[in-house]
Amino acid sequence: MKIIKPLDINLNKILGIKEEDVEENKTLTEMLNKIKSAEKIALFTHESPDGDAIGSTIAMYLTLKQIGKEPEMYIPEYSRLFAFLPSSDKIKKSLSEDVYDLAISLDCSDLKRLEGKEYFENANETIVIDHHGTNTMFGDINYVDQVAPACAQVLISILQYFKIEITKDIGTCLLSGIMTDTGGFQYQGVTPETFEFAAELLRKGIDVPDIATKILQTRTKPNFELSKKVVDRIELLANGRIAFSYINSKDEEEAKAEPGDHEGLVDIGRSIEGVEVSIFIRQKDEENSYKVSMRSTNEINVSDICYLFGGGGHPRAAGCLIKGTLEQVKNKIIAETEKAL
Repeated sequence: MKIIKPLDINLNKILGIKEEDVEENKTLTEMLNKIKSAEKIALFTHESPDGDAIGSTIAMYLTLKQIGKEPEMYIPEYSRLFAFLPSSDKIKKSLSEDVYDLAISLDCSDLKRLEGKEYFENANETIVIDHHGTNTMFGDINYVDQVAPACAQVLISILQYFKIEITKDIGTCLLSGIMTDTGGFQYQGVTPETFEFAAELLRKGIDVPDIATKILQTRTKPNFELSKKVVDRIELLANGRIAFSYINSKDEEEAKAEPGDHEGLVDIGRSIEGVEVSIFIRQKDEENSYKVSMRSTNEINVSDICYLFGGGGHPRAAGCLIKGTLEQVKNKIIAETEKAL
């Protein structure tokens, strides 16, 4: 049997962390103490989870295993494209307990978007780990780095403090999360540490190109079918500065879409020359309810726009839920976007 040794990564050097700064981090000290004292631990992330949400959750699961814990990961629905991630088979669609000693939320900005929020609220202690600027700090302990381009990158400093060895499995999950939320290192939030960490993983034998292919270049057949409808329906508005498109429940039924098959469809509009904001909406289970996804290319803060409708996210990538007919939702979101141009 081939034994894979833990990756010998100097995270202090990569992150520019001084030892005295790490030792004085009271938030991480409190977090570690809560984890050590908890017996029943559950991990949660946001609805419609992407690669950062799933990668961060599994990375934390593997971290807690190293500490000697037996946590549960609760992700009721996610794309089968992430089945390649190590320990994804340990993800649960239902939990074994009603009340947990500790609940940890990863990559989620507020309680209303958290899958399993009722378990989170009932837990004796709660921890929030995130990177969204709109995070509402809904945990007893909140570790939120708004500068980090991905929740997976936030976890790197936590692993350093916990003295966790980055195994190949943990590294794969972290890099998958970073790849997802940086669009393969092409978004503005990327930091020098992002590249340094990826480079170190590459030197240690993690197949970075393979992860990039699976995260960025692979799509399901339903996603491909839905993308054709999105392209056909694209409208260029505000003199070509806004791209708008949509899919409805019937489209998803015809494509035999599964959870996660809508991922990336909002990026189609952003790729068009001259487009500053791409808006993509899809019908939710309720007849008059639509999930809005927005992406921007320049200085337009789409998080501010989504916040007006009870949503949020990042300046260049955000979302919200709006009730109404297709035309009503379209008119509302476009009107606010035009004001921001």
